[in-house]
Amino acid sequence: MKYADLIFFFFGTLVDIHTEENALVWEKTAIFFGFYGAHYTGEELKTAFCAAMSRREAQAGQSYECFPDIPFEQVMEELFRDKGIEGNADALGIQAAQLFRISSIEYIKLYPHVPEALAKLRGKGYRLWLLSNAQRVFTAYELRHLGLGEQLDGIYISSDYGCRKPDLRFYNALLTEQKLDVKKCLMIGNDRETDIAGAKAAGMDTLYMHTNLTPPDQTEADPALFPGNASDGHYEFEGCDWQQLADLLCKM
Repeated sequence: MKYADLIFFFFGTLVDIHTEENALVWEKTAIFFGFYGAHYTGEELKTAFCAAMSRREAQAGQSYECFPDIPFEQVMEELFRDKGIEGNADALGIQAAQLFRISSIEYIKLYPHVPEALAKLRGKGYRLWLLSNAQRVFTAYELRHLGLGEQLDGIYISSDYGCRKPDLRFYNALLTEQKLDVKKCLMIGNDRETDIAGAKAAGMDTLYMHTNLTPPDQTEADPALFPGNASDGHYEFEGCDWQQLADLLCKM
């Protein structure tokens, strides 16, 4: 095989999701805060959260962090502490973060044939890794909900590392910790900037999937770079037909 390790982004590559972080979501989360004596209106909670997140991101930036990723639950914990809730603020921060996420999700589902495709790729001998810009407090549980965790050899979530793609440190965390040969890695993602450009800078070959969650300003896949046609280390695939894509990858 040309590659030994396939590295995936999560949302827009393996998983289709739609969220709405609207006023009702903030109001429901504020009610949860009020259950424990931390009283905010929905708008007050949103304003306080955005200010706390911006402050933490600015502090991370001062530490030469180009693409910081701040754990969502830590900001929620801070907002409990701001209201004098100390003893179990860390646990409440996690619960509030998960309530917020669940309230915002309109749907979350695997793209068609993802489980079968991953099983086929594993059967072919590929190792499968997740490298995702995401919050562990959300994504670890979404992986469990979707039944994907056991099909992956390792899961790397940006909030655990304090930085996100395209920061090279996030790619290098996977490469170094797992002792991967970068020349035998193929990054598969749906964002030309965060997934593909960053992976190229890290020395990986890349496969760009143009899906419904690709940023709208990014172009469709180039048919001339279809897997099997291109051979320069960069491939492009239109859509999210994982049955077809797995067949192509197994022939590489």
